Amino acid sequence: MGTFKIEGGAQLKGEIIPQGAKNEALQILCAVLLTSEKVTIHNIPNIIDVNKLIDLLENLGVKIQKIGASSYTFMADDLHLDYLQSEQFKQDGRGLRGSIMIVGPLLARFGKGYIPKPGGDKIGRRRLDTHFEGFIKLGATFRYNREEYFYGVEAKKLKGAFMLLDEASVTGTANIVMAAVFAEGTTTIYNAACEPYLQQLCSMLNRMGAKISGVGSNLLTIEGVKELGGTEHTILPDMIEIGSWIGMAAMTRSELTIKNVGWDHLGQIPNVFRKLGITVEKQDDDIVIPEHADGYEVQSFIDGSVLTISDAPWPGFTPDLLSIILTVATQARGSVLIHQKMFESRLFFVDKLIDMGAKIILCDPHRATVIGHDFKSTLKATTMTSPDIRAGVSLLIAALSAKGTSTVHNIEQIDRGYQNIDGRLKAIGAKIVRMD
Repeated sequence: MGTFKIEGGAQLKGEIIPQGAKNEALQILCAVLLTSEKVTIHNIPNIIDVNKLIDLLENLGVKIQKIGASSYTFMADDLHLDYLQSEQFKQDGRGLRGSIMIVGPLLARFGKGYIPKPGGDKIGRRRLDTHFEGFIKLGATFRYNREEYFYGVEAKKLKGAFMLLDEASVTGTANIVMAAVFAEGTTTIYNAACEPYLQQLCSMLNRMGAKISGVGSNLLTIEGVKELGGTEHTILPDMIEIGSWIGMAAMTRSELTIKNVGWDHLGQIPNVFRKLGITVEKQDDDIVIPEHADGYEVQSFIDGSVLTISDAPWPGFTPDLLSIILTVATQARGSVLIHQKMFESRLFFVDKLIDMGAKIILCDPHRATVIGHDFKSTLKATTMTSPDIRAGVSLLIAALSAKGTSTVHNIEQIDRGYQNIDGRLKAIGAKIVRMD
């Protein structure tokens, strides 16, 4: 298990280039299974979760060639479908939640798709019902081996259907869309997720020859086609990483420039940080965070009540950044209520922040009230263990601002979502050491 040793209190300064978006990459990589022609993808992040999926695709028989630092070509013209029934596949699939999205493309193109119960962050229940209910609506037969936690769907022919999703699941929508592109007739998906990454997937599929309309809305219409061709695609900057850098700059009172952020795809993120009193400046397509020498003050609602920040499906605020928002609020001037609606275990890392001296009241599994220190009292260094990707980075941000030397264990969780984070932090002045 890896460990970061962090000497806190140092100001950071410089420029950061965000990596490619992890959540988009997982969808886009699965989509290469829909064609036998070459697909070229740029700006793929070099992180554990993405690399695991690339390895899984290679084991499935996809021909993969690295053509640049973050660019690959993929050709799925001769797949080893027997691998899907192997013990190796059951092991590979369990290690990555994003592996669920290979099922839709395999079902569409080969009439069958299998997956073991996938892993991922331990942040509460994350149901797969939306995925499989969509496949069943398209005409697939579902089976589940309870002893081995192994899911399967099979269909001789998929047929278009109308469906109202029980939740606006991003991965569920992506999976159903990829299955529906080859379904006979018209498929209509209502209450579809409409995140930028889902929009990117639909745009890529349309370039490959799919007929998807309503992209960017929660009502998608898909006219089935016979086949898809190759394409070239560039992954967006990772908006979760961008939000992490904003929070890190504010918490350490540092001046940072985040380059080429894709402002048009950031949604509520800049405004939510501004509600905490953080200055987020737009310069061309960059974000500039000035040094907050006098701290930052939480805004109140118009009626004077305490600010509440909560997550919601897009275009609401992403749940992946609530952990960072909560951590940054510990040094704000004022109080804020954090309401994590979508996952019931995501706030359980706050005990570590309380150990560091933060004033947090955990009201229940979904809500925490944070009373900011206004930098009059710094957080104290401690030893911590990263429970998931976003909580891990939140604890790392806290450690960078804390007085003394902190230790963060289980950093493999952070590496799942952040590319070379210690090297990039060192380049802007952080005192951080990676230890085995």
